Amino acid sequence: MEMINVKINGMDIAVPEGSTVLQAAHTAGIDIPTLCYLKDINAIGACRICVVEVKGARSLVASCVYPVNEGMEIFTNTPKVLESRKKTLELILSAHERKCLSCVRAGSCELKQLAYDLGVEDEGYYDGENIDYELDLSAAHMVRDNNKCILCRRCVAVCSHNQGVGVIGANERGFSTHISSAFELGLGETSCISCGQCIAVCPVGALTEKDNTDDVLNAIADQDKYVIVQTAPAVRAALGEEFGYPIGTNVEGKMVAALRRIGFKGVFDTNFAADLTIMEEATELVERVTNGGKLPMITSCSPGWIKYCEHYFPDMTENLSTCKSPMQMFGAAAKTYYAEKLGLDSKKMVVVAVMPCTAKKFEIGRDDENAAGVPDVDISITTRELARLIKRLGINFANLPDEKFDEPFGISTGAAIIFGATGGVMEAALRTAVKMITGNDAGNIDFTDVRGIEGIKEASYKVGELDVKVAVASGTANAARLLKKVQSGEADYTFIEIMGCPGGCVNGGGQPQQPAKIRNFEDIRTIRAKALYDQDASSEIRLSHENPAIKAIYDEYFEKPGSHKAHEILHTSYIKRGL
Repeated sequence: MEMINVKINGMDIAVPEGSTVLQAAHTAGIDIPTLCYLKDINAIGACRICVVEVKGARSLVASCVYPVNEGMEIFTNTPKVLESRKKTLELILSAHERKCLSCVRAGSCELKQLAYDLGVEDEGYYDGENIDYELDLSAAHMVRDNNKCILCRRCVAVCSHNQGVGVIGANERGFSTHISSAFELGLGETSCISCGQCIAVCPVGALTEKDNTDDVLNAIADQDKYVIVQTAPAVRAALGEEFGYPIGTNVEGKMVAALRRIGFKGVFDTNFAADLTIMEEATELVERVTNGGKLPMITSCSPGWIKYCEHYFPDMTENLSTCKSPMQMFGAAAKTYYAEKLGLDSKKMVVVAVMPCTAKKFEIGRDDENAAGVPDVDISITTRELARLIKRLGINFANLPDEKFDEPFGISTGAAIIFGATGGVMEAALRTAVKMITGNDAGNIDFTDVRGIEGIKEASYKVGELDVKVAVASGTANAARLLKKVQSGEADYTFIEIMGCPGGCVNGGGQPQQPAKIRNFEDIRTIRAKALYDQDASSEIRLSHENPAIKAIYDEYFEKPGSHKAHEILHTSYIKRGL
């Protein structure tokens, strides 16, 4: 790569050709503040917080979109630059509802941090008329508060470009500009897929998940209820960030200890249900392949993807695996098999799920997700909500011992843990499908072709006498590109894995929010995924069909994978929603 020489604040540095001023400054150890810019998501140079002086330029330039050239002289810290940033921020704050003490983003607000860094006074210099917006509570998973919106348009960009949904945009003009849906519809009235990627990128408290932590505490306090909890694989790779741990630290043991101290009667691992999902899904795949079923079969673990398919590709719902997601399978097994073992009325059991995903809040209310005649899962909270709950209850996370999940739903395999990364479900399924088709375990169980954060990945494997062509997509915009190739006949696959969020669950809409200065220069998806692959590699059991707890539940209850009883309890159906 060709390098060019520039000077930043008097320092000579060499940077790759094509770099922006923002990137060049970062190379020099200088972090220029941003609000609207997010790498690979939003580069519109609109907020003007990132302005710098460039020798010879007639005005300040937006560093996030301004390219460097040979010999350029850049100044990031002159009085003119600092004063411009401060005044711009004061103007933004003049139209921002400053109820910081009660805001869910109080400890992680990028706007608040910038105000402190730039020395903005509490009231600022500008005050005037503001529009009072009603909260949008129409969606199952989130709250939209335009009183806190700063019009950075990150949410618009991620919804349209990364997810291919585009149900929000800028309405009206001038002072009346606000982010909303067409015809001012509530999000719950649109084809929003509940992925929460807009929440993940919002720098302020304008977009937040609906908080269900009080529901959890009230259930635990109810002496007539038996409350258990399950945690998804990706949660353990991100929860620590809320307590100051480096990105991608696996805090499984402390997480389990914290959940016990919250008061749950059973602390279980969704990974158990991921192994259960693989048994059912691999069986379904083999059945379709050998008996001429609908192909390609597409995974059904991601509720954001499922809703996207129902809205945007309704004719392909027959391709979806009928397996419930691991979260729902866990709830179904808990309220049938486990409740019977305890001699407990399933109506008295409350299943709480801790998920990296906001779409799970929608999923728990779907039809055909009630194997015991009551909802499989009662409450779904995000990784962020769990962190808030731990802090609220005064649990000293850093000082907790490492504890293990309870049995029987605490036993899982390495195959299950990688469900949290894009390609993980595919790899786990292939490990078991090989066994089901050939009768032997694969010689090398690491299917590395389907790993990595690329939006679309393809591979082909020889399994016995079969040629199995597979594809993996993450982010629903990538899913659309892949499915259009299938529809046109350009591509022919046996099995497809799709995750609604780019990078998979590790980058879910309910995961800890990282500021732009981190997201622009660190790939949090890869770092968090590494924690899961490392745990898989060190696991004693790495194949779902070798999980002793899975063997026991089939022997004692489900008879065999794909049995009539398993279908009644562990499988579901879909809706052709359309637009």
